[in-house]
Formats: sequence, structure tokens, C-alpha cells
Amino acid sequence: MVIDISSAGSLLSNLGSIIVAGFILLLVISSAIKIIPEYRRIVLFRLGRLVGSRGPGIVFIVPFIDKAVTVDLRILTLDVPVQEVITKDNVAIKVNAVVYFRVLEPAKSVVEVENYIVATSQLAQTTLRSVVGSVELDEVLSSREKINQELQKIIDERTDPWGIKVSAVEVKELELPEGMKRAMARQAEAERERRAKIIAAEGELQAAEKLSEAAHKMESSPITLQLRYLQTIREISGERNTTTFFPIPVDLIQPFVDKLTKKEA
Repeated sequence: MVIDISSAGSLLSNLGSIIVAGFILLLVISSAIKIIPEYRRIVLFRLGRLVGSRGPGIVFIVPFIDKAVTVDLRILTLDVPVQEVITKDNVAIKVNAVVYFRVLEPAKSVVEVENYIVATSQLAQTTLRSVVGSVELDEVLSSREKINQELQKIIDERTDPWGIKVSAVEVKELELPEGMKRAMARQAEAERERRAKIIAAEGELQAAEKLSEAAHKMESSPITLQLRYLQTIREISGERNTTTFFPIPVDLIQPFVDKLTKKEA
């Protein structure tokens, strides 16, 4: 039996070429097929020109010709760093916030701005300083919801050309100078004292009004005074006292006082 060595070598060479070609084909196919989850999209560029956004599911791209940029559609949380702001009434404060936003139009978020996360962060910082600096400190402390809504409206309008929707902006922390904290504490204490004095005065006024009504009723009905006298004696005797005081009505000694007055006259 004669084996042709040259033909065997040629067969092995062809087999190796087929294996290499199959491997390259497999790589091309794997790079051409993309599986995009529901919360992501890819922005497709073909020879530098925008084709559009693709996904979710299986997406086919042309290797070495198409370029795909992945964009996340979930709500992103962006922390705004602490900003030093001078309010309208010249009080220096430190404030930070958090921004909640998401991408609605992936193509715009890639084409219209270089990095939409960094751009939104910078815009949120400047807007926070501008809005807080345009109001007084009392309004910042008492109308935080109003400031949040104004921040959300301004940032959302300015990021709309980038295909971004800002759903909420929340001011997280507000740091005041120590001197301002002490002044506010003194103000709060004075306010509490004022309210306490007003409540005490209102109580005295109501008590005086009730006593006046009771006096008018006793004046029209003398028996009421006698009943009150007996009730007072009962209350005193009910307590475990060693000494009991009996109040004497003025009417009992009034005749003697009148008699002495006439004698002196």
C-alpha cells in the first residue's frame, strides 16, 4: 500500500484553513449579534452616521462598519456636592441635593451632549446655587418643597434637548453658621416664652369672666351664696386637718358695724 505524502499534507493544510475560517466566521457572527436587555438601548452609527436606537432583544450589527453605544434607560440617582451659597439676606449657608433623572431619547443623549451624566451634574450645581441664592433664609427653611419644584422645573427644561427627563430634585442637607444657629435658638426660645405668657393671660381672662358670671348669679340669688358657703365648709372638713376654719359671712356682722357707725356719728 502506497501513501501519497504530498496529498496528505495538502489535505491537512485545507483542513486547517477550514478550521481557521470557521473560527473567524464564528467571531464575526458573535460580534454581529447583540442581546439588549429591556432596560438598555444601543445607539447605532454606520460609517459615522446616526442610524438610530435599537433594542431590546436581538440586534444585528455590521462588524467593522457599525459602532454601537449602550445607553441605560433606568432612573439614575445623582448626588449634587455641597455648595456654598449666600442667600438673598446675605447669610452664608452650605446646601446639597439629589437629582433623579432618566434617558427618554437615547439618540439625543449621545449626539447632543458628550457625557449627559457629567453635564446634568454641573447643571444641577449651578442651578442649586442660583435658586437658593435668590431667596431668603427663612424661605429656604420653610418652603423647601417649593424650592425642590423650582429646581426640578429648571433642570428638566434645560436637559430636555438632551433627551433627559428629570423626575425629582430634593434638597438633602442645609448647614447653617454657628452664630446663626445660636440666634435661631434664642429666637425659638423667645417665641415659646411669648406663647406661654399669652396662654397664661388667656387663662386668667377666661377665669375672670367665669368668676364675674358666677358673682352676677350669686347676686341675683342669695341662696346660691349660702350653698357655696356650705360646700366650702364640706371641702375643708373633708380634708384631714387638725384645725378647721369657718368663714363668717359679712352679712352677719354688718348690723353691728352699722350700729357702731351711728353711735360715732
